[in-house]
Amino acid sequence: MPEPSPTSRRRGRLFRLTAAFVVLLAVAGYLVVQYVTGGAGSPGCRVVSGDDGRAEYEFSPEQAVNAATIAAVGTGRGLPERAVTIALATALQESALRNISHGDRDSLGLFQQRPSQGWGSEKQIMDPTYAAGEFYDHLVKVEDYTELPLTEAAQRVQRSGYPDAYAKHEPDAELLAAALTGRSAATLTCEGRLGEAPVRGTDPVRTALARDFGQDVLKPAGAVVGAGGGDTAKGVRDGRTLTLPVSKDGARTAEQRGWQLAHWAVANASALRIERVTYAGLEWTAGRTTGSPWRPVVSEGAAGAEKDAGSVRIVTAQ
Repeated sequence: MPEPSPTSRRRGRLFRLTAAFVVLLAVAGYLVVQYVTGGAGSPGCRVVSGDDGRAEYEFSPEQAVNAATIAAVGTGRGLPERAVTIALATALQESALRNISHGDRDSLGLFQQRPSQGWGSEKQIMDPTYAAGEFYDHLVKVEDYTELPLTEAAQRVQRSGYPDAYAKHEPDAELLAAALTGRSAATLTCEGRLGEAPVRGTDPVRTALARDFGQDVLKPAGAVVGAGGGDTAKGVRDGRTLTLPVSKDGARTAEQRGWQLAHWAVANASALRIERVTYAGLEWTAGRTTGSPWRPVVSEGAAGAEKDAGSVRIVTAQ
C-alpha cells in the first residue's frame, strides 16, 4: 500500500486535535454546570416572583440551605431585606452559594473570606452562620448601604478585583431575599429528596433553627434544642412534628415571619429529612413535582387549627 501523504497526515493530526479540543470544551462546560448547581445534577429548588410569578431562579438543595442561612442571620440581626439581598448577591458571585474550601489565595467559604485578612480562622469561615455574620458586621459599617447600588455596597465589604460582577446576580438575589425573609408568600419550593441522617425526628431541625436564627426562635414553641426523642416539650406534638407559633418580629408582620420559617424549612428539607411543611392553610410536601407546590391543607380540622393558631408546622420523615 502507498504511504499516506504528508498532507493526509497533517489532516489526521488536525482532526485529532480538533476532536480533543471539542472534548475538552464539553468537559469544561460540564464542570461549569456542576460548579453553578452545586453538583446536584438537577437544580431541585425554585423560587418565583411573588408579583406575577414570571421571574424565577432555579438552584440546588445545597444552595438553598446556604441561602436560607444567610437570610436567617440577617433578619435575626434586625437588618432590612436590602441587606439580605446584598449578602445573597455577594455569595452568588463569590461561591455560587456553595461553601467551598478553596479560592484565590487563602479565600474560603460562601463569601470567599480570607483568614489572613482578619475574617476569622479557617474553621470559623467555613461555618456559614459565622461567615454570614461577618459579612453583615462589615456591611452595616458602610454608610447608607441600603441607598447605594448593590455593586458598590458589596464591593465596599469585599474589596474584590471584579467590582462590577455582583450586579448580574441582583435579580436572583432579590427573588431569594423576598421569599427567605417572608415578604413573598408560598414562592419557594424544593423537591425534598430525603437523604439519610444519623439522627431522625425533630432534633436536627431544632438544632438547625437555633443555629441560623438563634435560640429565641424556639422559645415561642417551648421546644428545647437537643431534647430527647420523646419530644414531650410544649408545642411538639410527637416525635416527628414541630409546631412553631409565629408573631410579629421587629418590622416584619407575623405572616412574614411565618413564611420565612416555612420557606426555611422547605429549603432545608433534603438535609433535615423534612417531609411536610404547613402554614396559613397551605401545605408543601416533599417529592411533589406536579401542580402547585403549595396546596390547601386537605383536612379542614387541621387546617383551621393551624391557621387560627398562626403556626408553622414541620413534619419530619420516619
